[in-house]
Amino acid sequence: MSIGRPLANYAAFRRVGDWVFASGVIAVDPSAGVVVTGYGQLPAAARQQLQTLGYDTGQLSVDVFEAPAVAQSWFVLDRISAIAQENGGSLDHVVRLVQYLRDLRHYPAYNRVRGLFFPQPVVSTVVEVSRMLPSDEVLVEVEATFYLGR
Repeated sequence: MSIGRPLANYAAFRRVGDWVFASGVIAVDPSAGVVVTGYGQLPAAARQQLQTLGYDTGQLSVDVFEAPAVAQSWFVLDRISAIAQENGGSLDHVVRLVQYLRDLRHYPAYNRVRGLFFPQPVVSTVVEVSRMLPSDEVLVEVEATFYLGR
């Protein structure tokens, strides 16, 4: 997946020696320019992964409540993985995450999805924020710091 262009005049990431600093990543599909709000906007492999966690049930009355935060969590973490790969690394090189959530009640779902990408704990900070750009549909934003040295 392409990491796409930032939504404004800033760098998506910056590499300084063995360090990579990624700007906050949100779930905006760069090809369509829309915020990810449901499972149908994710690749089939992602949906299969989420089903192993009990998400993407196919039951509208269940999925309508969970899908926005869960789908955005997967999308954002997958884009962070793409940034790592673009710089010759992997998620094993992530040394710190800062996670911004519009509602801390989304944290349990985010945390379960994060376990798909980070089976071992990672240094992290979680912050609840009142709003995020570009719209109120954005529920999750994550910035990452990578160390690519030994």
